[in-house]
Amino acid sequence: MDAWFPGFVQDAVSEEARVLPSPELQALVAPAGFGVLPSQGIRALVRGGHVPAALPIQDRQIQPASLDLRLGAEAYRLQASFLPGARSTVAGKLADLSMVRMDLSQPTVFEKQCVYLVRLVEQLRLPADLAAKANPKSTTGRLDVFTRLITDYGTEFERVEKGYVGPLYAEVVPRTFSIVVSAGLSLSQLRFIRGRPLPSDTVLQKLAGRQPVYSDESQPGEVMIDNLSVSLRGDRETRVVAYRGRRDAPLVDLRKIGFYDASAFWDFIRACPGDRLILNPGDFYILGSCERVCVPPEYAAEMMPFDPSVGEFRIHYAGFFDPGFGYGDKDITGTRAVMEVRAHEVPFVIEHGQMVGRLYYEQMLGVPDRIYGAAIGSAYQRQDLALSKQFRREVPAAPA
Repeated sequence: MDAWFPGFVQDAVSEEARVLPSPELQALVAPAGFGVLPSQGIRALVRGGHVPAALPIQDRQIQPASLDLRLGAEAYRLQASFLPGARSTVAGKLADLSMVRMDLSQPTVFEKQCVYLVRLVEQLRLPADLAAKANPKSTTGRLDVFTRLITDYGTEFERVEKGYVGPLYAEVVPRTFSIVVSAGLSLSQLRFIRGRPLPSDTVLQKLAGRQPVYSDESQPGEVMIDNLSVSLRGDRETRVVAYRGRRDAPLVDLRKIGFYDASAFWDFIRACPGDRLILNPGDFYILGSCERVCVPPEYAAEMMPFDPSVGEFRIHYAGFFDPGFGYGDKDITGTRAVMEVRAHEVPFVIEHGQMVGRLYYEQMLGVPDRIYGAAIGSAYQRQDLALSKQFRREVPAAPA
């Protein structure tokens, strides 16, 4: 069945729609080449009519290398996650999988361990030479909210094919905490990519000798390989080694910033005897990296987990680093990566310094006109081991 699902208005792409043609758009967006579209290119893409939206796109949505996507007012609780496949729209699948329709124009509870689908405010009319890729935002990942982008006729999560025209949807699965959401919130971000960017190893070779990519805390300034390892030595100020989500925690309202006392939601782990931590199956942990990441403005980076054969755990739902992360403020010499970690079927031991992921660097199509940092209100530029922005920054000190 591929009928339009009741409650959704089918999009009509008018012949008179003012969409900037590709050659003219390309001159505005970025010079010729392969890579990720910078902020000024995204702004031109929006002005050119290639990101139509039910509500005007706000400047705060445009990040150095991505566009924040907003939840719309219509959501559905699903029986199960799905991909529409090459022959179906999302709405066509909803007719069989939807359990209840929900109105997000008012604050609404998404219960943990349940699957929801939300139509996003933004749509796409991509030029033939642009594809896109989505990631959860950092705050989303640190709350253990699993979210993935879906498109009509899509065969992969988080990927948008070149030249795609149509709506966008977010699958949302709260894992540890039940959450309160409403229309207009941003849980994920979208990057626009032209061509096939250079392999990360090639990019690292270009960076080597020019400036540090990222540095170990004990040897600041030394260029390192592109692996990231887990730290079990603790935050300098709070001495917290890791946070573990509490299964009996109350609701988290995503609209409330700096509102919650962390101790009601998280167990503070302040000691790891023998520099080892046993991950309990199903538990969710926030950990930090030994290394301090530094992403130059001409590049973006993505953290990818190692092959599952290295351990029984999954790391980092929100693995995207904007241009300027750990770099954009003059007194910053790198920023620790925060890792969202979940064990699989059995208890698993991780050790201090254990390699858990790799950074893949992608070249930008130009230096963004805004880079990650305090100047644009970035939340995590000076983080050590930071929870999501819904929690108050003050963490009780360790007992004497």
